[in-house]
Amino acid sequence: MNLRRLKPVIRKEFIQIRRDPISLTLLLILPAFILVMFGYALNFDVKHLGLALVDLDRSQASRELVRKITSNEYFDLKYQPESLSEIDPLFDHEKIKLAVVIPRNFARDLAAGESPAVQVLADGTNSTTALTGLGYLSNIFLQYSLKLNLELLQKDGQQQVALPVDSRVRVWYNPELKSSRFLVPGLMAFVLMIIIVLATALSIVREKEKGTMEQLLLSPLGPAEMIIGKIIPYLLMSLLGAHLVLLAGWLLFGVAIKGSYPLLLLVLVIFLFCGLSQGILVSTVASSQQVAFLLAGLSTLLPTFILSGFVFPIRNMPPVIQAITYIIPARYFLVCLRAIILKGASLVVFYREIIFLAIYGLLVTAVSLFRLKKSLAK
Repeated sequence: MNLRRLKPVIRKEFIQIRRDPISLTLLLILPAFILVMFGYALNFDVKHLGLALVDLDRSQASRELVRKITSNEYFDLKYQPESLSEIDPLFDHEKIKLAVVIPRNFARDLAAGESPAVQVLADGTNSTTALTGLGYLSNIFLQYSLKLNLELLQKDGQQQVALPVDSRVRVWYNPELKSSRFLVPGLMAFVLMIIIVLATALSIVREKEKGTMEQLLLSPLGPAEMIIGKIIPYLLMSLLGAHLVLLAGWLLFGVAIKGSYPLLLLVLVIFLFCGLSQGILVSTVASSQQVAFLLAGLSTLLPTFILSGFVFPIRNMPPVIQAITYIIPARYFLVCLRAIILKGASLVVFYREIIFLAIYGLLVTAVSLFRLKKSLAK
């Protein structure tokens, strides 16, 4: 490979990118824009759930329980119906997600040492939200019951009461348990894979449609050199776009890089190389830019979103689907990305994923070049 012969092709491609606002938007602006849109819209933090609360006892004990339920960011007390019959319409019109009913004689039963039954109703149409909300309420009831038991024991003369288990919880890597810390690296992989495959495929198919691909083949460049010369500008522009995504993730969502930047750059280059090789493969199959756009979207959008571990845990998938995920490059990239950005991990932790990414890129590149030579020879 002669670098001097590659320079004119690289220069020509940069000029075309600069003159093409669509390519510039795809490579630079769109990744950060999608990150911002998805980052704010796709949020797994369940907060501010609409709540209706029926207090049939209206005692000091019931009011204290109401205060504990509503004095947090998880529930918004929307309605306080007078009777149970008023709850159904609220659920039907989706004005609330949960309802709590404190029974009559709540305080009397507590004073008598009995366990009054507090009824909890949940809208199960969204099972994730319902389960999370029920979990929050269960924890509040547990804390309230524990407080009452301690007070009763102290009234019986036990001044110092030891808890059965004193748990000291520490959350590593994401102490605030913000879903954005988990989602932003996944969004980066999702956006970059789609954009780089799409831009590369459209670039090569555009050359074929204009008939300039044949002119390039008449030059001293071989097919491999020509492809390398064409993808280098897209690799560099994609790296710039990736850094804009990292910057947006840091400024807007507080996701900073805890690990090694050179290591992150290495992983980025290998992953983008995989995307470039996949884009070349798409261009060998597509006969027009419309077909290339469709194939690039189908081969990246759904696999990266569903099968990479970006949103849905791979371990929860059926064995057959788990086997398919091994051919999704974003799966390996996400492991590396989250390890570097969130954990500050070293290469020892994810070197296998880097090897898999490199093998994937080399195999797809070999197949792509073979198909490209075959299609151009026709």
